[in-house]
Amino acid sequence: MNHQRLVRPVIVSGLLLLPAVAWAQVSDTAAIGGVVRDTSGAVLPGVTVEAASPALIDKIRTVSTDSQGLYRIVDLRPGLYTVTFTLPSFGTVRREGLELTTGFTATVNGELKVGALEETVTVTGASPVVDIRNVRQQTTLARTVLDALPTTGRISQYATVIPGAVLNQASTHSVGGLDERPQFGIHGSRAVDNVPVQDGMSQRLQGGAVFVFNNLSFQEVVVETSGMSAERNTGGVQMNIVSKDGGNTFSGSIFAGLTGPSLQSDNLDQMLRSRGLSFAPSVKKSYDVAGVLGGPIMRDTLWFFAGHRRAVNQQYQQGNYFNKLTTPVGADKEWRVLLYEPD
Repeated sequence: MNHQRLVRPVIVSGLLLLPAVAWAQVSDTAAIGGVVRDTSGAVLPGVTVEAASPALIDKIRTVSTDSQGLYRIVDLRPGLYTVTFTLPSFGTVRREGLELTTGFTATVNGELKVGALEETVTVTGASPVVDIRNVRQQTTLARTVLDALPTTGRISQYATVIPGAVLNQASTHSVGGLDERPQFGIHGSRAVDNVPVQDGMSQRLQGGAVFVFNNLSFQEVVVETSGMSAERNTGGVQMNIVSKDGGNTFSGSIFAGLTGPSLQSDNLDQMLRSRGLSFAPSVKKSYDVAGVLGGPIMRDTLWFFAGHRRAVNQQYQQGNYFNKLTTPVGADKEWRVLLYEPD
């Protein structure tokens, strides 16, 4: 009995730590780094560097430059940032409009000049587009891009906007993306090596079409195509899905998609009918409804975010029949299938 009392807390603690371990394996955050110098080019140690953004629940992250004038701010959520450099007896420099995406390390250097404490130089310009600290190649699909894609939001459709991406089978090339299977390869990689990761945890089970995502809950999706980290357990295309957070403002969105046989055409002609093909594959019923909502529980302290999705996808397939003697049709109206009498 004493042994069981000891083992149970250990098992529970291990299960609670699993998400933290998974988070550490595949990061879905960004970073800012650089060096701070004075106008003569000499490095400045002890400079206070602040990164502020509404994407952070704590609003501001602060570090100091080391003896070589270097600094690095890690574990930053994707979003817009303002970086501020301050040092006593030097003027303050502020860099605004810095947009960070998942897995991106922005290089932001500072140059301070001797001046009054109240003097502040604000630099506003384009965000760095080249990550000189990482070697992987990736395509970042921001929320605005995900909203603009004319699809149902299924992640298999990301292959349509990535040069060189190839879906693993012809059945996944449906217009608008009716299929849940997301596997696609690039540069000759195996499509089955496609592994989506959400919040640091592998979602490999959804490769079997038994799990689907709520696209509205994505802040952004980073598709890695080469130079992936050794932390990845496969060598194919990798997807890093960054979930939305709540915020200090209530916000939400909804999505609905619907199609059916009357909205679909086919290429069935007389020649095919004469060869015995009576009908072509078609949609029987397909609808997709999703919604998300987020906001503050306690401003600047505790946020919430929730989402729900329901999708149904039914298709007719030619040459696919069920054995009438073994299929449990019963009185269930959903069992509207073609039956055959076995020989």
